[in-house]
Amino acid sequence: MQYLIDTHTFLWFVNDANELSPTAKALIEDENNEIFISIASLWEISIKTAIGKLAISGSYETVIDNVVDNSIEILPINFAHTVI
Repeated sequence: MQYLIDTHTFLWFVNDANELSPTAKALIEDENNEIFISIASLWEISIKTAIGKLAISGSYETVIDNVVDNSIEILPINFAHTVI
């Protein structure tokens, strides 16, 4: 299956937070599933850490390590995605 995770889910997953359900954690960890995150989520993390509204362990650059280490694919955004 393919799953798109949001910003909170990503942060909860990489921080092993209790807010993430065991079911969601298992789905993300299942090697048979493709896990995606939007570049918008990574942008959100960058902005919020820069303005002090989000604290992450390590520098912002560690976020991409978490993405790569967990085989999460980044979905790009282009102008066509903004058209309703």
